[in-house]
Amino acid sequence: MRVQYDQQLQMLNRAMITMGSLCESAIAKSSQALLLGDLALADQATEISAEISQKEREIENMCLKLLLQQQPVARDLRVVSSALKMVTDMERIGHQSADIAEIIRVAKLSPQEETQDIHDMAQATIQMVTNAIDAFVHQDVAGAKAVMAYDDVVDGYFDKIKKNIIRHLQNPELEAEYAVDLLMIAKYFERIGDHAVNIAGWVCFSISGSREEWEG
Repeated sequence: MRVQYDQQLQMLNRAMITMGSLCESAIAKSSQALLLGDLALADQATEISAEISQKEREIENMCLKLLLQQQPVARDLRVVSSALKMVTDMERIGHQSADIAEIIRVAKLSPQEETQDIHDMAQATIQMVTNAIDAFVHQDVAGAKAVMAYDDVVDGYFDKIKKNIIRHLQNPELEAEYAVDLLMIAKYFERIGDHAVNIAGWVCFSISGSREEWEG
């Protein structure tokens, strides 16, 4: 029975890695769409978001089968229940990447100085998501806590972008609507970082049985 459970848990880990990779790809596509002004990349981000939603349903079914058929106890139960929580945050990451893509499509944003900063911010969130999923698979508390700490980097990017947009609003050549669109995109990436923090928090719970103090 334990061998079968371990095999199913490995399948769950692989599914979580796949979903995490999809999240990374959705973030990257939406960021590149902004940086390059490429609407085709925005469309790809939206398509990947749909794949993420499908993967969420698959993992939820996998977790429910583990809970009902294997009746895991203690730490095993925490791992499965944490995975259920984590996929909710990953699904939100997919949706927010699609929301960013939609702003880019509708507003037809062209590359500007601020878009490079937002791209760098997106790369930081990708790192957070990658490291949070790795921490879950390897049951690494230190790795999860490092993800939480790295959120300060993402917040720093957001503050920098916000200040730059306010400064550029003094330039009559920069339309206010354009500035608002950029700020909304930056805020979405900031929220993606918060979801990565949530994922890392659930990793800590799956290992220790207590929720770390985190905000998301």
